[in-house]
Amino acid sequence: MEPPIEDLLRELAPQVLGALVRRHGQFDTCEDAVQEALLAASQQWPEKGVPDNPRSWLVTVANRRLVDEWRSDSARRRREENVATLELPAPRQAAAYDDSLTLLFLCCHPSLSTPSQLALTLRAVGGLTTAEIAHAFLVPEATMAQRISRAKERIRSAGARFELPPEADRAVRLLVVMHVLYLIFNEGYMTSSGPTLHRADLTTEAIRLTRMLLRLTPQEGEVAGLLALMLLTDARRAARTTADGSIVPLAEQQRSLWNSAQIEEGVALLTRTLGTAPIGPYQLQAAIAAVHDEAPSADETDWPQILALYEVLERVSPGPVVTLNRAVAVAMVYGPRAGLALLGTLDSDERMAHNHRLEAVRAHLLELAGDPMGAREAYLRAARMTASLPEQRHLKLRAARLT
Repeated sequence: MEPPIEDLLRELAPQVLGALVRRHGQFDTCEDAVQEALLAASQQWPEKGVPDNPRSWLVTVANRRLVDEWRSDSARRRREENVATLELPAPRQAAAYDDSLTLLFLCCHPSLSTPSQLALTLRAVGGLTTAEIAHAFLVPEATMAQRISRAKERIRSAGARFELPPEADRAVRLLVVMHVLYLIFNEGYMTSSGPTLHRADLTTEAIRLTRMLLRLTPQEGEVAGLLALMLLTDARRAARTTADGSIVPLAEQQRSLWNSAQIEEGVALLTRTLGTAPIGPYQLQAAIAAVHDEAPSADETDWPQILALYEVLERVSPGPVVTLNRAVAVAMVYGPRAGLALLGTLDSDERMAHNHRLEAVRAHLLELAGDPMGAREAYLRAARMTASLPEQRHLKLRAARLT
């Protein structure tokens, strides 16, 4: 079955942009030309049909847009002379090389801030429009357009070249790429603000881009671990909310609604990867997600195994969020008071000062420990700290039940 045109365009977007940037440089003008070519395709292909070589069609149209742009420039004559020396690639030649990995590294250039890396990756590699990205992150389109424009200008002024980073820097840069994809997924899975709990468009795009990254770097165990983590986590999406958008906690979810195909794929990925590559945080988080997903019920969850995995994760990749999650596992194995004691070690950590999850977890453990008033106060504090409307409603409801 032929893929939908929108899916095909998203898959081709980084390949076409990579082909143009490799030949012409000038990332910003090439990216604009590719966006115009994608728009033209979305308008013409549904009516006229998908061309035999869609990638070559997009490269040719984008090249024409570049020529038109250069001809209208104040330096028209000089640029026309340069363009005249360039030959458009033959269709087979255009499809011969996939620069998607190079493009991912470029969009995650260290000179860019994390928000800029996110926006540029979604625009250039994901093929999303500026309006779609602005909608996903709940900012005005003009604001997102400025952010993307500044990102492209920063890449240009930094003198970044369209090539894979040197071997010595590649592993570090790959970590940045994975982190950006992880952030895109997390923003989709648990939106930081707004009226909905999750954004399926962002989680789907993060999974698609991570699949692409794994195809390009099949030897990287952590990339496989990241994809497994996304699949195993996203598998629960249908059970996370009720029909009216109310949050359903993991322990109360109807597990028959979980996506069994995604769980099977995620577990298979993890099984193939563990023991064949150096263990990393994404593999460990995926292993934790797999234990949750494979439990027939919440009561049958293997919490000692989860706690053991969190202890390893805290050694491999220490941080307050890991400690927060480990506190929940400690509570499930040794009792809520033990979990609260560990949670208390985070109270002086400035990184958690504005994180509502610390108070939400504290409230849950206080409730388990038989302290309804303390739990109520913590739930309300957490509700005041989050900009997510579904989370606010959920936390206030939990507090109301304790009055």
